[in-house]
Amino acid sequence: MNTLQIFAKAPIAGKAKTRLIKTLGEQGAAYLHQKLVKYCLQKFGHIFSVQLWCYPDELHSFFTECKTKFNISLHQQHGYDLGERMANALASTVPHPTVLIGTDCPSLTVAILQEAFTALQQYQVVLGPAEDGGYVLIGMQQQLPELFVDIPWGSSLVLETTRSRLRDLQLSWYELPIQWDVDRPDDLPRLENIVCPLWNEYK
Repeated sequence: MNTLQIFAKAPIAGKAKTRLIKTLGEQGAAYLHQKLVKYCLQKFGHIFSVQLWCYPDELHSFFTECKTKFNISLHQQHGYDLGERMANALASTVPHPTVLIGTDCPSLTVAILQEAFTALQQYQVVLGPAEDGGYVLIGMQQQLPELFVDIPWGSSLVLETTRSRLRDLQLSWYELPIQWDVDRPDDLPRLENIVCPLWNEYK
């Protein structure tokens, strides 16, 4: 069975979308994060078997609301850093094909995710490159913890370091079209046309 794992932080003011706080304020950044999470779940929750992986835990009322509204399962992220948390989540579904995404890439579509799952029939790893040098999606169906160790998370070197690790491990991989994500104030104008039409529904 194909599984879509979605990583999300609790929308706590001052701790969510921190690089946008100078532009939106703490409450505004947390509010935007909520909208991105719900937008992602609305797009994919009725198409795929979705697991929402919550940080720091799944107890926040926002996650409970999402579970009820979108009929998804909640899971707590475990690990020292982002890489370890991702590796642990992906390992939990072995040997089933699993794709892991965040909630800050509104340009992802059902067709792109379906392409990722199809690619896993032939390749060991699937990557969704991001314009900023990271990746917005990773998929696999085996335990590959080496792909998540000593990666400079949050930097422009994430994707190239991961590619180098894949080559070193002699793993086959498939890359999807490049996407953009919402991390910095410069990303906000691109976001408006996609997400704003849905905001009133969730207020």
